[in-house]
Amino acid sequence: MLAILITIMVLELKVPHGADWEALRHLFPVLCAYVLSFVYIGIYWNNHHHMLHTCDRVTGGMLWANLHLLFWLSLVPVGTDWMGENHAAPLPTAVYGGILLAAGVAYVLLQNAIIRSQGERSQLRSLLGKDLKGKISPVFYLLGIGTAFVDTAISQALYAIVAAIWLIPDRRIEGKIAES
Repeated sequence: MLAILITIMVLELKVPHGADWEALRHLFPVLCAYVLSFVYIGIYWNNHHHMLHTCDRVTGGMLWANLHLLFWLSLVPVGTDWMGENHAAPLPTAVYGGILLAAGVAYVLLQNAIIRSQGERSQLRSLLGKDLKGKISPVFYLLGIGTAFVDTAISQALYAIVAAIWLIPDRRIEGKIAES
């Protein structure tokens, strides 16, 4: 599913009209939005993969929570295209942040569904620890959404900072998977 989202995003990229640097300059905001969203989808793909490896069984609640996450991630191409086409516009930038926030909340709900189904002594529960990145991210998203109506560049930078924080998959989970 996540690979399909990346495909949808790349199909939205338009070929430059012209064979000079000026033609590329007009596509720069769209390309920046694409790169940021590609990184986000990649982060979710990696972390989702690692998280699911901690499960020893799957429940209906986990499947619904996963579908909830996929719903919000399926809106990333729309938000990407809208923000990229209107890179300095407050509403598309705020809506993009709202999609990222909703996907982040859905990811936490999936984590909680897995922990509930696997028990409080679940492997995922023990590996999450304090989850500082998970607690900081929604704050940055909310700041980015609010800032979008003041300065879209700062807002987009806040979204990029969250992506940078999550770029490397959680080593605790990765290490535990390697052990087993």
